[in-house]
Amino acid sequence: MDAGPSRTRRALRPSQRRLDEGQDVDLPPRLQHLAGLPWLDCYLQQLRTEGKSENTRKTYLTSIRPMLQTLLPGEAPLEGADHLSVSEVAERVEPLNGRLDRWVHSLSDLKPSSFNTKLAAARHLLNWLGHRWPEHLVRARTGRRLPRTLTRRELSDVLEAARWYEDPLARIVVTMMLDTGLRVSEVCDLDLDALDVDDQSAMVRSGKGDKDRLVLFTERTLQELSLWLEQRSMRTEESNGPVLVNRRGARLTPRGVQRLMEELSVAAGLPRGRLTPHVLRHNFATGLLERGADLVSIQRLLGHASIATTRVYLEIGDQTLREVYHRAQAARAAMPTGTDEKALEDVTPSASVAGVDTT
Repeated sequence: MDAGPSRTRRALRPSQRRLDEGQDVDLPPRLQHLAGLPWLDCYLQQLRTEGKSENTRKTYLTSIRPMLQTLLPGEAPLEGADHLSVSEVAERVEPLNGRLDRWVHSLSDLKPSSFNTKLAAARHLLNWLGHRWPEHLVRARTGRRLPRTLTRRELSDVLEAARWYEDPLARIVVTMMLDTGLRVSEVCDLDLDALDVDDQSAMVRSGKGDKDRLVLFTERTLQELSLWLEQRSMRTEESNGPVLVNRRGARLTPRGVQRLMEELSVAAGLPRGRLTPHVLRHNFATGLLERGADLVSIQRLLGHASIATTRVYLEIGDQTLREVYHRAQAARAAMPTGTDEKALEDVTPSASVAGVDTT
């Protein structure tokens, strides 16, 4: 009996043909001249060209190295992953050889945000090498988390703790982050030649995404800055360089700021983890929003590449609006019958620093 015409097998993708026929992975034309060079140097140059920040580059490499060291059955441990060539790395992370899947499965216990960060790093590397990301490896679903902020009372406690803290660095760090919205890395990288006291501003150079932006100072920031510069001169004789230096006269590091926040949190009586550099940045943003600033201006002051990132602060604005409404209605209902209604005082805890006594 005639079985009919035989079905023609669908054409295989290059990666499938390699698995079936033992062929090598072909690099895209833009990388062929780099095939024999160390992948790490070439990849770091690519990240710099794209304007990735130093923190992003570190995060990518922290994710990629364990992926390269993931072993397939029968393989010997890899030594010196950083010294592999571009072509060797392309061969090692070929999506259909199973290594990528084994590595992704090893990340199953991570939080969704951490999992997605590592996937983003691996995907970037594969795209650079000309590989197609497997459709079955998808990002973890994450709930939308609103930025944490401090209440007015908590802010007062933090400012008071910073005022009496043994290291005068605390006052200027807290004030500068609350009044400018600088990221912790930007605060640490700020140099004296970037300050313009007459203009009440500073230029943040090579911020996140390798972008420059202008930040503005309040009168309070300038006063604290003036007091700090006197203390700075006792720690270092350098008339240029970093604005913020530690007790040894060296540039303050992000980890140093984090430790300072942890100690201030204890001094202010706040729960562990309640006070962080990013929380102060969120307070800056929500404070502007509550006082009527438009979203585009807040985006520029924060240095967000996309306004979608800034839009999350509208959710906090809605929460505050609901609290104001319900408190006002409760106060009105509690009034004695026949009493003349008068303007109700807004007693909602503010996420900003406006009105906080800092003297």
